[in-house]
Amino acid sequence: MTESGALIGFLLGLGLLLIWRSGTRAPAPSAKRPGRQQQLLAAAGLTGINSAQLLALQIGLGLLVTVVVLLTTSTVTVSLAFGLFGFVIPHVQVRRLADKRRADLREVWPEVVDNLSSAVRAGMSLPEALSALSTRGPEVLRPPFARFAADYRSSGRFGAGLDRLKADLADPVGDRIVETLRVAREVGGTDLGRVLRTLATFLREDARARAELETRQGWVVSAARLAVAAPWVVLLLLATQSTTLSAYDTPMGTVILVGGGAVCLAAYRLMLRIGRLPQDVRVLQ
Repeated sequence: MTESGALIGFLLGLGLLLIWRSGTRAPAPSAKRPGRQQQLLAAAGLTGINSAQLLALQIGLGLLVTVVVLLTTSTVTVSLAFGLFGFVIPHVQVRRLADKRRADLREVWPEVVDNLSSAVRAGMSLPEALSALSTRGPEVLRPPFARFAADYRSSGRFGAGLDRLKADLADPVGDRIVETLRVAREVGGTDLGRVLRTLATFLREDARARAELETRQGWVVSAARLAVAAPWVVLLLLATQSTTLSAYDTPMGTVILVGGGAVCLAAYRLMLRIGRLPQDVRVLQ
């Protein structure tokens, strides 16, 4: 009886241990997702710069503009206002580069998909088809695919190479293409060629429609920039009259500068929102 009880207790304890071991486990730690600033730099193609370096550039340029305007006008509030503009300029330039790169990629993605579709029909494997784009693909996209080819040759891990490729491309269309190839690799099937041809047709239609809309609405962005820049250019021209600028060092002058800057910023953001077309979001990154 004692031996039977011990055996039952042992089996019960073993069962409880197995139940505990099969329970929900904490997920494996994943790589930290890049911040919005780092994603913006990647979208602009500035992969060699991190967000800390961009912030240092903004601070340095802001201080430089502040000192130059202060030495020119001897007015603290005006120099601080233009120093703030100097601080914002690098971020604005990076955003413009990101928009330009996104527009350039929008024109070449159909060619990439066509090359992949042709390679699949020719019987090439997916790693070979992607690696071939490093020599046959569009010039602007050859470096990311060349890095993928080097990664795959060195490690042989297709999934890890796709993750690195997505990070290098930093584009919503690239994410969709990569995930389509990943699913085709893992699940298999004979519909990949048809899916790629359909995607190429959709991308061409989307690029054509966006080009027409951006041409028609480009005046909105130009008008917003002109409306924001005009009063500050006039203020800078007043730098030759020190008696006029000295009024901005008073409390009332400071209030006017701050209020004017806030109104200009709000109006600029509003006009950009009105004139900006919806952008694809990287939901598959």
